[in-house]
Amino acid sequence: MTWFLLCVGLLLGGYFIYGTLVEKVFGIKTQRQTPAFAQGDGVDYVPMSKGKVYLIQLLNIAGVGPIFGPILGALYGPAAMLWIVLGCILAGGVHDYFSGMLSVRNGGQSVPNLAGKYLGRSAKNFMNVFAIVLLLLVGVVFISAPAGLLAKITGVSVSVFVGVIFVYYLLATIVPVDKIIGRLYPFFGALLIFMSVGLTVALAFSSEHTMLPGFEMGDFFQNLNPNDMPLWPALFITIACGAVSGFHATQSPLMARCVENESNGRFVFYGAMIGEGIIALIWCAIALSFFGGVEGLNTGMGGNPANLVYEASTGLLGAVGGFMAVLGVIVLPITSGDTAFRSARLILAEYFNMPQHRLPKRLLLALPLFATGAVLTQVDFGIIWRYFGVANQATAVMMLWTASAYLLRHNKLHWIATVPAMFMTTVVISFLLNSATLGAGLPMTLSTVTGIVLTLVITALIITRIKGRNEHLLADDA
Repeated sequence: MTWFLLCVGLLLGGYFIYGTLVEKVFGIKTQRQTPAFAQGDGVDYVPMSKGKVYLIQLLNIAGVGPIFGPILGALYGPAAMLWIVLGCILAGGVHDYFSGMLSVRNGGQSVPNLAGKYLGRSAKNFMNVFAIVLLLLVGVVFISAPAGLLAKITGVSVSVFVGVIFVYYLLATIVPVDKIIGRLYPFFGALLIFMSVGLTVALAFSSEHTMLPGFEMGDFFQNLNPNDMPLWPALFITIACGAVSGFHATQSPLMARCVENESNGRFVFYGAMIGEGIIALIWCAIALSFFGGVEGLNTGMGGNPANLVYEASTGLLGAVGGFMAVLGVIVLPITSGDTAFRSARLILAEYFNMPQHRLPKRLLLALPLFATGAVLTQVDFGIIWRYFGVANQATAVMMLWTASAYLLRHNKLHWIATVPAMFMTTVVISFLLNSATLGAGLPMTLSTVTGIVLTLVITALIITRIKGRNEHLLADDA
């Protein structure tokens, strides 16, 4: 229990200490009008209170990733918890803060336009395609996962729940943001809190289970995977949501259009990342504890993290409490899947310069997205999840470099974004070079060395090309 509480304490401390530093480096302007007021349209640009925006942002980003990812990552041992803490504070929080606040400074624009402004037209074109692909994968993943869990606890066919969730997603994508999302999320948030707090307390006081049994300090720096899977770089792909996730960059602009003041940014964007990190820690601790360690987890989970979710929820909270906890888990992907399709619609609207005030215009962009998503639901979940993981972290790399470029152009402390950008670039390149299924299948040492060298080259090119250039063109967002 001590290790878990220490990790939670470090996350909270990171919010107040490092989050404050990030906010200071960015330089908020409390008198500056935000897009919610400057471009209010009653559909996507709608002023909402700080608390409501925070809750929506947290539910937007906290899909099935901070549950399934940490459960799978727990197979590596407590090192997964260490990555959640450090990744969340030094990378994920920075990533989410800048993806939100740069959008606030640029009229609520989405990540492709931000990448284009600070990294160049090629980055914009790449991100337009990449972001849409990622959001479609997210939407499909966050239909399949909750539909499967609902089918498990009700006995109703998965296809029925897929259809129901699709209909909800379509409505949430096209109606004004405050009509469905703004009204349902407080209820969903209550389920989320019940699930998180309830399971933590139940595990802490369980007579049958011990929190993090037998683990010591040295275990946080070892690979305990019983399947002999290498920790580097797979752990940093496996645990994305809860540490650093490119999907968040597609969600932050949704709330950047609703933030009432720039002073709310640290709480809404950096704070929501810390909140997701705590959720990830809870499920990582449950995974390491419920079956008595990594060996038991490997056997008890049976390769499917949904099995642990169901077994732990019902085992710790009983039939009724477990049902409520599973509903809380189901809520997370649903509240991210709906906004994934909404974000995709808005990115397409920016690309085609198509105003979204009128319903027919929104339907014109939304329906092809849902038709494509329906086709993707027929693809094996494992394949979709695999591609989602890599696409997710590659998007995070682009957003971190966008933040770095912004800071470089304005002669600010760019290293707070550059260092995590370098780390994640090395992770993605090394993983793609080493992976036999998604990449080149090269030896790990060669893949890692090549990843480091290419990252250093990319860093040098970005710094030398961007630093000190075009400050006069960017005075409006300084």
